[in-house]
Amino acid sequence: MATTEPVRRTRPVTTGVVLRTERLTPHMIRVVLGGEGLAGFGAGEFTDHYVKLLFPVPGVDYPEPFDMGVIRAELPRDQWPRTRTYTVRSWDPAALELAVDFVYHGDEGLAGPWALRARPGDVIRFMGPGGAYAPSAEADWHLLAGDESALPAIGAALERLPAGAPAHVFVEVEGPEEEQKLPTASSAEIVWLHRGGGQVGEALVRAVRGLDFPEGVVHAFVHGEATFVKELRRYLRVERGLPMERLSISGYWRRGRDEDGWQSSKREWNQRIEEEEAEALGVSGS
Repeated sequence: MATTEPVRRTRPVTTGVVLRTERLTPHMIRVVLGGEGLAGFGAGEFTDHYVKLLFPVPGVDYPEPFDMGVIRAELPRDQWPRTRTYTVRSWDPAALELAVDFVYHGDEGLAGPWALRARPGDVIRFMGPGGAYAPSAEADWHLLAGDESALPAIGAALERLPAGAPAHVFVEVEGPEEEQKLPTASSAEIVWLHRGGGQVGEALVRAVRGLDFPEGVVHAFVHGEATFVKELRRYLRVERGLPMERLSISGYWRRGRDEDGWQSSKREWNQRIEEEEAEALGVSGS
C-alpha cells in the first residue's frame, strides 16, 4: 500500500482587506489594511517588521483553505503566488489597522501597480511578520540611513526613539517632492538627500562618510539598494570598527534585479561580503 508524505505547512497566511489608500508623495503610496483576518497579527516588537505579500498568478485557482505549503506541494512553481517583501510602516492592534508604504515607479512590477489601483474592499494575503531591529535603549546615539525602500522602517524607528535621544538620519530620495514628515520625539537631525539624475546611494555614501561621528556607542540601521549598502557596511565595519551587534544592515533590493532574482542570489552575495570583510579585518574562519 502506497503512503503519502505529509504536506509541510508554512507560516500562517493572513488575509487583509484594503480600508483606504493615500498618495504620500508622487512616488509613495500608503495602503491601510484591516479586517478580522488581522486579529492576532504579531507585529510590535521591531521597527523593521515586514510582510511577504502574495500576488496570485492570473488564471490559477488556489485551494481553500489557502495554504502555501499545500500550494508548493501540489502546484508547479510557475503557478505559485509571487511574493514581494514590504516593511510594516505602522500597526494598530486595537483598530486592527496595518499600514504599508509602496514605492511606485509606473506600471512595471507587481506591488506598486497593485497599490495604485487598490480600492476599499480589495483583499490581499500575506505572510509574516518578520523583523529583527529596533533602536537600542542602551545606545548613546543612533545612525539611520537608507533610500526610499528603507524609509518606512526609518520612520517607524524615529517614532520609537525616546524623547531627546540623539540620532543622525540620512534619507536619499529622487527630489524634494519625495520628502515626507517624519514625526519623532527624539533629537534627530534629519538630512534629506536628493539624487536627481545620480546613482542610487551615491549621496548617502558621501553623507555618512562625511558625518563627524559623535562620542559614545552608536546603534546603526542602514538599508536599501545593495550596492551602496555594501560600501557603507565596509566603511562602518572595517574603517569604523563597528561590531555587528551594533549594526542592522542589509540590501533590500539590487539594481537590475526583481525581488525573485535578488532573493535567489542574496545569500551568496552576503557570503562574499562577509568573506571580504573578514579578510580586511584579519579574521580567519568567519
